[in-house]
Order: sequence, then structure tokens, then C-alpha cells
Amino acid sequence: MKDEIQASAAPQTVMEAARSALEDLQATWNREAVDTWCGMVLGRSGRVVLTGMGKSGLVAQKVAATLASTGCPSLYMHPAEALHGDLGMVTEADSILALSNSGETEEVVRLLPSLIRLGIPLAAITAKAESSLGQAAGWRFLYRLPQGEGCPLDLAPMASTTLQLVWGDLLAASLMERRGFTRDHFALNHPAGSLGAKLIKIKSLMHTEWPTVAPEAPFMAFLAAMTRGHLGMTSVMQGDRLVGVITDGDVRRGLEAAEREGRNPLTLRADQVMSINPVRIQEDALAIEAAGEMESRKITFLMVEREGRPCGLLHIHDLLAAKVL
Repeated sequence: MKDEIQASAAPQTVMEAARSALEDLQATWNREAVDTWCGMVLGRSGRVVLTGMGKSGLVAQKVAATLASTGCPSLYMHPAEALHGDLGMVTEADSILALSNSGETEEVVRLLPSLIRLGIPLAAITAKAESSLGQAAGWRFLYRLPQGEGCPLDLAPMASTTLQLVWGDLLAASLMERRGFTRDHFALNHPAGSLGAKLIKIKSLMHTEWPTVAPEAPFMAFLAAMTRGHLGMTSVMQGDRLVGVITDGDVRRGLEAAEREGRNPLTLRADQVMSINPVRIQEDALAIEAAGEMESRKITFLMVEREGRPCGLLHIHDLLAAKVL
């Protein structure tokens, strides 16, 4: 029968259809249209409102989420719901990005008169420049399907949704570049995610107050400082200069050395117990860099510096609490 499918051929057909469409897009995409659309979006105070029906609607939701997470205020509007009142969520400051493979999706096309009447800038991701949507759009982000959808029955959207996703990512990446979107901005938009947490800078997590003693501090003084700090350490400062740190391990090693040498451990001073040249990290470094330093060196804290002077302390518990580790 004509509709019978050879299972071994179907996956290759899907991949070939997507590959040929992507190669065609790479050779033909309109850089000027992307640049002018980005300029329009950046010049407006509103949001990019995505709309699309069916599978294109699902892609539109993903594109809206990507735009929102990368610095471009965005939302998805269901076209059928928009025809029954949700169009009220669109303001004159917004712009529309509509997705439709054919450009003739009924619910999307029925929105066009209202959008035009409101004067809302309209862009389209579609395969049909001559379609109703293509003709109405001020910016057309077109793609072709040289080998069709790749569906064994030539019915389900496959290559077309892949190309819509690529166009959405291309637009989002272009906006990120034009906006100067950084890792810091990304982290602000992902406060609960582990990826965002890893991009937080150390200065957002560090302690700005930590135990400190002078080099000549006696045993009971630096031990008391460590106890009060609840961090298992104290820094040793000569004025505003960091000369060492004392950890629980340093205290144990100092006691063992005093016993071997027959000395009274209470006579030990901070500069006799401290570890010199403690590991330092800059306050503008990323939390994930600090995590790598601690793991590779098997330590539990880092002294944080600003312009060569200590300004904070980062403990491994801070990284755990922020879900960096």
C-alpha cells in the first residue's frame, strides 16, 4: 500500500528534510530584515507578543520563553483566545511576532485586521511570502522546505517547526547581541535555576564581615575569633593587608607541633600557626569559578579581593545554599 512506511527509512527522511531546509535558510536568510526588526523592538517600550496556532503555537510559546529569559519582555497570546477578548492584553507599545507555516491559519488571519487597525508592528515567521500573513507583515522571516516536512505521510509538521524554532533562536540571539545582554543579566532572570546560580558573581554571595586577628594575637584570642565567626577560620591581617589564614586544621597542626617540641600551646601566636599565601579570588569572578577552585584544592573557603585588598570571604556553605554545588 502507498501509505505503508518502511521504519528504517523514516528517521533518515526526517533528518534529510530538516538538513536541507536549514542549509537553504543559512544561504538565504535576510540579515537586513533581522537588523531592522531588532531596531524596532529595541526602540519600543513594550513586549514582543508571540502568537500561533497548533504546532506553530507551541513553537511560539518556546520562542516567547526564550526571548523573556534573554532580556526581551515577551509573552504568548493564543490566537483563538485573542479573538474572544485576549487581544486586550496587547498595548500600542507592543509588537507582534506571528508564526504560521502556511500563512493562512484561520485564527491568525482573523486577527490581522484588528492588529493593523491598532497600528501594532507585525512580523511573521512563515514559509509563504505571498500568504495573507506574509503580505500583512512588515518583517517576513521566511524559510523553505526543499524536501518537504520529512513526515512519512507528509502530514505532520516536522521540518517546518524546526525552522520556526531556528528563526526564533536567531532573532533572540540577535536581540541579545544588540542589547548587550550579559551573563549577569542572564543570572538575574534565572534566580531559581542551577544554571543561573552558577553565573552569579561572588560579590553577591560573599560575607562582607569575617573573623580577623593580628599576627601577634595569642592562642586564646585567635581561637575565640574562630569560634565567634562560625566559619572554621580566621584571617590574619597586618593593617589592611592579608598575611595568612588560620583554619581548624592549622590549629590541630600547631598543637601537635607544640607537643612534639615540648612547648606550652597557649603561648602560640597567630603568625606561628597560620597558613601563608591563602587562596584568593576576585569579587567579580563567577560563583562556578569559586566552586572549581574549592573542589580542586580541597578547601572550604576563599578570601575575596577587590583591587588587591580583602573585601570578603566565600564559604562552601554559601555555594551550597545558592545551589551552585
